[in-house]
Amino acid sequence: MLNAGDMDMPTKKNAARAQAQEGRRRVVIEAVWPQVDGGAFPIKRALGEQVDVEADAFADGHDVVVCSLRHRRVGARSWQDTPMRSLGNDRWRAAFTVDELGLYEYTVAAWIDPFLTWQRDLRKRLEADQDLRVEWLIGAQWVAQAAAAAKGLEANRLKGWVGVLKASAGDEEKRALATSDEFVALVARHMPARFATAYPLNLRVRVEPLLARASAWYEFFPRACRDDGGHASFKDCERRLDYVAAMGFDVVYLPPIHPIGRSFRKGKNNTLEAGLDDVGSPWAIGAKEGGHKAVHPQLGTIEKFRAFVKAAQARKLHVALDIALQCAPDHPYVKQHPEWFRARPDGTVQYAENPPKKYQDIYPFDFESEDWAALWDELKGIFLFWIEQGVRIFRVDNPHTKPFGFWAWCLDEIKRAHPDVIFLSEAFTRPKIMHRLAKLGFTQSYTYFTWRNTKAELTEYFTELSHAPSREYFWPNVWPNTPDILHAYLQTGGRPAFAIRAVLAATLCANYGIYGPAFELSENEPLKPGAEEYLNSEKYEIRRWDVERGDSLRGLLTKLNKARHEHPALRHDWSLAFHATDNEQLLSFSKRAGDDVVLVVVNLDFRFEQSGWTGLDLAALNLAADTEFSVRDLIDDSEYRWRGSRNFVKLDPRERAAHVFLLRQEPT
Repeated sequence: MLNAGDMDMPTKKNAARAQAQEGRRRVVIEAVWPQVDGGAFPIKRALGEQVDVEADAFADGHDVVVCSLRHRRVGARSWQDTPMRSLGNDRWRAAFTVDELGLYEYTVAAWIDPFLTWQRDLRKRLEADQDLRVEWLIGAQWVAQAAAAAKGLEANRLKGWVGVLKASAGDEEKRALATSDEFVALVARHMPARFATAYPLNLRVRVEPLLARASAWYEFFPRACRDDGGHASFKDCERRLDYVAAMGFDVVYLPPIHPIGRSFRKGKNNTLEAGLDDVGSPWAIGAKEGGHKAVHPQLGTIEKFRAFVKAAQARKLHVALDIALQCAPDHPYVKQHPEWFRARPDGTVQYAENPPKKYQDIYPFDFESEDWAALWDELKGIFLFWIEQGVRIFRVDNPHTKPFGFWAWCLDEIKRAHPDVIFLSEAFTRPKIMHRLAKLGFTQSYTYFTWRNTKAELTEYFTELSHAPSREYFWPNVWPNTPDILHAYLQTGGRPAFAIRAVLAATLCANYGIYGPAFELSENEPLKPGAEEYLNSEKYEIRRWDVERGDSLRGLLTKLNKARHEHPALRHDWSLAFHATDNEQLLSFSKRAGDDVVLVVVNLDFRFEQSGWTGLDLAALNLAADTEFSVRDLIDDSEYRWRGSRNFVKLDPRERAAHVFLLRQEPT
């Protein structure tokens, strides 16, 4: 039994030495898992999930070691202890469940248990038929220690057992008592944990909302929701919500909704000269009407936005806002706080650049400003303002261009007060930077999915995302397209390519999103050959979308999202397993949650029909060798009977790009 104070028990006689080290602590604790960078950052779990903890714990000699997992909410006074079970080879495991949002902490303690050591050796002595008169007295000492730590009826019971062991007669009674499970369990439960070793770190776990673990996002430009092609309002956007909700998406994500700057405004297709009617890029934030805490006047008012949020909630949709920490030259900050921007030698403000590209319509903040503390407070206040309006999800634009120290502080401050808030990091940058942002508190992260298209690329990348140690903190969100990115695969593959990427995104990853209606309408014309920019990009003009078009992929997206809602296997990433096929154009993988098993086979070739034989890993599918089972396609309800690992598949991307199978084992 581990009590408060048992892990630090210096004696008065050796106080000076004990302050540095309690020499009687004999257990070593190593290799505690999970942890991130030696405990510098918390791991992540979703609400209600289990945290499985393992550790090496061992001591010199052959005494019995007892190991305990300790956990509590950060700020709680007392720990909850869970006995760890031995896995062999000095490895131990236990688990606890996180049932509140916010931060928990956990650690491991271990100690020598003299009672269990005595009880183990007693059994050997009994088998050898040795003289046990002294052994009974030794055992009585340990039971007496347990009795002193117990209370009530259990204390009285233990005291009675002390008497039995000390009695001069009754060896048979002593044998029966000392080898009974009830005796061992009760004594061990109250045995003091003397000279316990504590792992030197209190590791942390951040508990995120369930939506952070599994979500389907739909992005659309709110100004493009009017059928006549005019500038839409939030009221117009409410009608678009029915369309999004009917497809089964969880999150509706809006690009910036703020007033747009007029100075250096970009024209259609990102031209430098804007016409009188050009609406500009929503990411050029700020005008005389206001900045990051205002809404574009043609969209409506703050009150109209709140009504939009409520309308989304009524349809079981969550609203996500794009937060871009940058300003147009007309932003009120530029005049009110010129110290927050970097001045050029000619007295003008430094605009954003990515040489040779120039973005004169964007002013980045100067995070090295002398007034940096006030800047940090104001930027945090932007998030808090929109939280007050009912927003709980933020897609943060280019966070990798702002200091890590700012994000560490800002995200921690916000999540401490609002642990239900979700942050998606839009950082298409180098891996180490993406991972650092995830460690600092970004809930989800954009990925390289857009540029992973072959069987080898997808297998390698998603094996890393689902099985590497980084999965403890890096939760991916995959997007086949964005307003900035139209990959060559989609440009050349047309509708079949969009269907293939939709299936991959929705089934390979528990979090995915699309930029629509461009995606479901297979918008694939680039600005110019070799570019990933859209021609007539919606970033610079209002587009009119015919969402009722007959060739739309909305039906496929609806089926995919329905499968995700109904099958828990698709709402988590860690069970992902890839299966062999004898055709490099056929990708096969599965996910499993208990008895719920989904197997996906995708034709990666958008041009031609592909066929081949599977080489299924039956253990990953929870199937015995040579088992007969049925597979039902969750997209079109077709059903097949399969047996064993080798089964034939044929897919024509013009008709059906993939199978999303639910496995059902035949009763024996």
